[in-house]
Amino acid sequence: MTPDSRKQLRKQLRTARRSLSRAEQHRASRQLVRRLSQSRLLLRSQHLAFYLANDGEIDPALLLAHCRRLGKTCYLPVLHRWPATGMGFQRLLPQQRWTRNRYGIREPLPNRKLQVRPWRLDLVLMPLVGFDGAGNRLGMGGGFYDRTFAYRHQRLNWQKPVLLGLAHECQKTASLPVASWDVPLDGIISDREQLLLRPDLKRS
Repeated sequence: MTPDSRKQLRKQLRTARRSLSRAEQHRASRQLVRRLSQSRLLLRSQHLAFYLANDGEIDPALLLAHCRRLGKTCYLPVLHRWPATGMGFQRLLPQQRWTRNRYGIREPLPNRKLQVRPWRLDLVLMPLVGFDGAGNRLGMGGGFYDRTFAYRHQRLNWQKPVLLGLAHECQKTASLPVASWDVPLDGIISDREQLLLRPDLKRS
C-alpha cells in the first residue's frame, strides 16, 4: 500500500466512524462496558490508560467511569511540549484540571509528577482508525503510540502493558500493511467482536 492509498483509506474510515449517529455511538460505548467490565483482564489490572474520544472514535467514557468506581488508577495520554513527538500517560485526579493539546483535544493539565513510564501500566486502551482480522492497527498518522511503545520491539514477550485497540466494526478492513515501526497490538475490541491475539488473553 502506497502512502497515498494509506492516506485515502484513513480518510474513508474516519468518514465512516464520524457518520455514526449519537445513539449508535452510545450503544457502542455500552458494548465496551459489557465486553470488558467483567473480564479477568480488566479486573486484575490496577493501572489502566484510556483516551478521550475524538473525531468519531468509539468512546470508552462509560468504561472509564466504571473503573474509577472500582478504585482503579486511571490515566489519560498527554502530549509533551518537548520533544513535540513525545506522549506520556498521566494519572487522573478526583478534581481534574483540563487543557487542550495542539490538536484541540482535551487532556489533563500536564504534570510530570503524575505521569508514569508506559511499562508500569497494566492495560492500555488505544484508539485507532482501522484494523484487520490479524490485529493490525491503522492510526491517525502521528505515530505517538508507536513511539511510546517502541521499546516492545526489543523483545516479543513483554507482559505489560496489554495493548488493546478499541474500534467500531465499520472500521474493519480486509487487510492492512505492516510497517517496521508499527507496534503490534495484543487484541482489538469492537462493538461487535473481541479479537484477542495472545493465548493468555484468550483465557481472560
